[in-house]
Amino acid sequence: MRLDTLSALNAERAARRPALIVTDPEDGDQRLVRAAEIAADPLAALLRERLRSGRSGLGEGPDGRPVFVAVHAPPVRLVVVGAVHISQALVPLAAQLGLDLTVIDPRTAFASPERFPGVRLIAEWPDKALEEVGPLDAYTAVAALTHDPKIDDPALIAALRADCAYIGALGSRKTQARRVERLEQAGFDAAVIGRIHAPIGLDIGAVSPAEIALSILAQLVATLRKGCDAAAGR
Repeated sequence: MRLDTLSALNAERAARRPALIVTDPEDGDQRLVRAAEIAADPLAALLRERLRSGRSGLGEGPDGRPVFVAVHAPPVRLVVVGAVHISQALVPLAAQLGLDLTVIDPRTAFASPERFPGVRLIAEWPDKALEEVGPLDAYTAVAALTHDPKIDDPALIAALRADCAYIGALGSRKTQARRVERLEQAGFDAAVIGRIHAPIGLDIGAVSPAEIALSILAQLVATLRKGCDAAAGR
């Protein structure tokens, strides 16, 4: 890889923006395509598909020649607000999906290593905890699961301001209606608030913590895949 291409790729990685390296297997020529540039690229359809799947591989250019597309996307971070039973069920599933998981809860009785072995725990209020997580971005998912507005709302506000890829909140429709009122008072309009998946998770009739965790992650994956299309200008 040429030094200028590598430098440009490293800049995209540092900014947590997806990029693709297109290589001609016949002559070894390479070029970098940033996510914002995909729509205008002659390989747009192929690049969108590769970015959506997250998998590198061979494809065919418009002239019929083979090309290899290497996908470089930032790891998806899942920030779970609330060290609750659902979170305990969610942890092993999230690990299998390769998600970079952090659990936040100021209640130390809940956010304990005994309940979440091997998981990054931050026993602080969201305002402070999110500073440790790092800047939220389009490859960050936030799930608010405490039912406590004092804990959930600051995380949701931060996620909305950062335009996170996925935002979900536990609670009934009545709970969501009250949440909407609070967020409107905080200055958010209906379109922005509408990005919150609430009640959180796909409607699969989930009852147990494990089923709810499954519904959350299924909804998260579906949202991320659609988000890749949007990032690619589809």
